Amino acid sequence: MVDIVIFIYLGFAMVSWNKPDEANKVCIKVDINIEDENENGFLKTAEVKHLLESHSLYPLSKKVKDINTRSIEDLLLRTAFVKTAQCYITNEGYVYITLTQRTPVMRVKADNGDDYYIDDNGGVMPNSQYTSDMIIVTGQISRYYACRYLSILAKVIMDDDFWRNQIEQINLLGDRTIELVPRVGEHIINIGELPNHRNKERRQQLVSEFVANQLHRMDLFYRYGLKVAGWNKYSYISLEYPNQVICTRRDLSKHAKPIPVVVQTPQPENQPPTASSEEGKKENADKKPTSDAKKTEEKADNKPTVKSENKSASKTDKSSSKSDKATSKSEKSSSKTVKSSEKKQEKTDKSKKKSDSRTEKSSTKKSKH
Repeated sequence: MVDIVIFIYLGFAMVSWNKPDEANKVCIKVDINIEDENENGFLKTAEVKHLLESHSLYPLSKKVKDINTRSIEDLLLRTAFVKTAQCYITNEGYVYITLTQRTPVMRVKADNGDDYYIDDNGGVMPNSQYTSDMIIVTGQISRYYACRYLSILAKVIMDDDFWRNQIEQINLLGDRTIELVPRVGEHIINIGELPNHRNKERRQQLVSEFVANQLHRMDLFYRYGLKVAGWNKYSYISLEYPNQVICTRRDLSKHAKPIPVVVQTPQPENQPPTASSEEGKKENADKKPTSDAKKTEEKADNKPTVKSENKSASKTDKSSSKSDKATSKSEKSSSKTVKSSEKKQEKTDKSKKKSDSRTEKSSTKKSKH
């Protein structure tokens, strides 16, 4: 029994002699890793170090037991540009800090003087010295509309390789219609007003489908319209109405007014219909009865007058034609009576001549005898 106790005591002594003192262990290295530093560039390693030092949380040369990893993470997450933060300590006394940045999708420069960024989650990011090739949004913009609607529009554009490189500016008009300014081509694209909805998920779906459909229509027009007509022929291209693209020709003279030209959008074969197109058809189906009713009312208002006028005109024409026929008949009958009287006169004259000739013959015969 005594041997067992001595053996256990020696084992603990050996372990405690070989293991360093945890209480005196200090941090000998700090590794700060910003995963998307080259892409977004809002944060730099030196800036993170300065932030931790200003709050006395930079762990280098501190005892490991005094390093609070949770406090470091909370401080970094409170900054405007950090999306996720993770901090941990290894047995060797190394402290690793891993960060991911918030991804901006557009920069807002509103008419009221606001200047800020919007990330891919619809959050507001303050303006900084960060410069990047991203979409600039201008116009009469509120933060509410920018976070809930324009951020979805910008995200759809940024997710597409072609449109991310083609669109450089979004302009919001007073009636909330959207204008897109491309890099290639001296024209402006009007995609209409974004659909609205109170529910966040439903709003995300509706706006994403609407923007994707409008960009698809513009892509078709680029391929089949501007490819033939020329990229600089039109100054304004409107996609507000379904199944057609309304273009305004570029004005060659300064004082002449632009002429709108309606160009039908070519429809590719075997293309599945989208939800937004089906909703557009339903809206058109709902709108058609009212327009048809108006047309029928206009026809009903216009038809009686036209018919009455036509009937009165036809009646006068018929009466005049009848009078003309009666006059022609009377003229014919009068001509016939004249001819008959002339014939009778001729007959009487002939009969008289015959009778005279007979009397002369009879008188001559008597004289001979």
